[in-house]
Amino acid sequence: MKANLGKAMMAYGLFLIASGAAGFLSNPEKAATALMSGSTFGGLSILWGWLMSRGVSWSPWAAIATTTLLVIVFVWRASVSWMAFSDGASEKLTAAILITLMGAASLAMSAALFRNVLRHQTRGQVRP
Repeated sequence: MKANLGKAMMAYGLFLIASGAAGFLSNPEKAATALMSGSTFGGLSILWGWLMSRGVSWSPWAAIATTTLLVIVFVWRASVSWMAFSDGASEKLTAAILITLMGAASLAMSAALFRNVLRHQTRGQVRP
């Protein structure tokens, strides 16, 4: 299980990097932060996944903290983007879709991490 969850976390990190790049490419003048944040949090997620696959005991907690933070941020940013789009800012559609997808992926990853931690806590230990 730990190797699969670590691989899933690394894939999630690659998805964040690709999504940040796609956001930047969709609007290079205004979306530089998409590239920076996608790369930063994607890189962190890959690191957490690699550490989880190596059995580092604290890495699931770092991954949970990161993905939970990202769920909150993406819900906020997606709602702002969708509201702007609904108010007539058609250029916000790509950002709204990308941020929504990133939020959904973050929620799914957070849920998988929480399930893993809770499953192993009931057995008396947390495994990555």
